[in-house]
Amino acid sequence: MRTVNAIAAPSATEPLAPTTIERRDVGPKDVLIEIRYAGICHSDIHTVRGEWGPVPYPLVVGHEIVGVVAEVGAEVTRHAVGDRVGVGCMVNSCRECDNCRAGEEQYCLNGNTGTYAATDRDGTVTQGGYSTHVVVDEDFVLRVPEAIPYEGAAPLLCAGITTYSPLAHWGAGPGKKVAVVGLGGLGHMAVKIAHAMGAEVTVLSQTLSKKDDGLRLGADHYYATGDPATFEVLENRFDLIVNTVSAVVDLDAYLSLLTLDGTMVNVGAPPEALPVHVFTLFGNRRSLAGSSIGGIRETQEMLDFCAEHGLAADVEVIGADAVNEAYERVLRSDVRYRFVIDVPTLA
Repeated sequence: MRTVNAIAAPSATEPLAPTTIERRDVGPKDVLIEIRYAGICHSDIHTVRGEWGPVPYPLVVGHEIVGVVAEVGAEVTRHAVGDRVGVGCMVNSCRECDNCRAGEEQYCLNGNTGTYAATDRDGTVTQGGYSTHVVVDEDFVLRVPEAIPYEGAAPLLCAGITTYSPLAHWGAGPGKKVAVVGLGGLGHMAVKIAHAMGAEVTVLSQTLSKKDDGLRLGADHYYATGDPATFEVLENRFDLIVNTVSAVVDLDAYLSLLTLDGTMVNVGAPPEALPVHVFTLFGNRRSLAGSSIGGIRETQEMLDFCAEHGLAADVEVIGADAVNEAYERVLRSDVRYRFVIDVPTLA
């Protein structure tokens, strides 16, 4: 076992604090990663505050991880010491169910192993990327192209793939009108990716305060949902709506914006239930869907797509001592658009 520095949540109500954790020895198929940057995802905050269910405290979160390979096991063939690599929201799956065999490990029928707060193959609780090192099976380690800055690459391992997957699955591209609800960590990547795919992109945000940013990121149009007229002007407009907010929204109002056979996909995950009237779905044969990250194959595809199109997350890099303040700022939507921890400041 290897002892490494980390930042952990002692409980649902206490601030995150420096600590040490144990990482397993490098096995034959394992990769030891020296972490350089770790993104702060809203999921981290939901988890440590117990909003998504019981939590095995103390817990180290973080599933937007980039770093350098420091050591590889004897049977590792995909990665070598010195490689730029990343780890996203999962570190293992059963590999045997139909979904895993189809390359959709995020939908593992036996439950994938999350990067944190999950039971690992050795029976221990997985601990995430707010730490100086992590050991991961090579099959769940991604290659980070040189064209993507390290700090801007970290959020791609969650925010990037979470938005890329539904955009790709529902065919965002030339001739398609795509709306993105919310311009935060997820939303700003959805805008960038949908624009790069060739879609006509509209941002739907509560106010116009981020309009200049939205247009800079690639949006063609920007509307304030706080203005009731927006839902009248945009009725029956969009082929695809990607809802990125982790808060309760009026699904019926947004569904009314879909054109014939349009789909609204939820990727934000509020703890509360979201009600919907089925008659809203009857109109225009609308669909309401959800999407969860992406498989390893698709995540690598996303990274390569971002490198090809010059995409990376807009980030604010912080030291390890600023994590608790960053959490509060995330909850106030006071970040443009992702906090990323400079992990060597933990050393």
